[in-house]
Amino acid sequence: MTYSRTPPSPRTPPGPHTPRTPGARRRRRDRVALGMSAAALTALLAAACGGDGDGDDGATTPPPADTTASTQVDATLSDFRITFSQQTFEPGAYTFTAKNTGQHDHALEFEGPGGENRSATVGPGESTTLKVTLESGTYEVYCPVDGHKDMGMKTEITVGGGTNGTPDRSPGTGY
Repeated sequence: MTYSRTPPSPRTPPGPHTPRTPGARRRRRDRVALGMSAAALTALLAAACGGDGDGDDGATTPPPADTTASTQVDATLSDFRITFSQQTFEPGAYTFTAKNTGQHDHALEFEGPGGENRSATVGPGESTTLKVTLESGTYEVYCPVDGHKDMGMKTEITVGGGTNGTPDRSPGTGY
């Protein structure tokens, strides 16, 4: 007696990845859904992070180097006084490195002919930098943290002549 095998159904070709049970079909469907979800999430993240669909790989070109030379000035922010490493200022670009030597948070703000420029607020022992282009004229320089200006943490500088950096010790400054 000879036994013959029934040929496989044309709907499901035989092979190592053919699901054979309902549970296997469900697992395969879940894996496909998971893969599609991961692809959709990747596309969403690429779009949210600046992918604009122009075919580039998402790399950004660094900004051009700052070719303008700036004068480096150290600013010491103590409780409640501002001092600079230099006392005369000419019009031009400056980079102020503000170091907080006090016990409170401080920042540095310039207000004058070139507009207003403010540094980040830094805690005790921290430093920050502020790039400012100073024009000829008088600038009020102060700590913009609540109430510090009124406690005497202010000074004036004159750009284009004169000696600067002496804090304003008007009556009622508190310290």
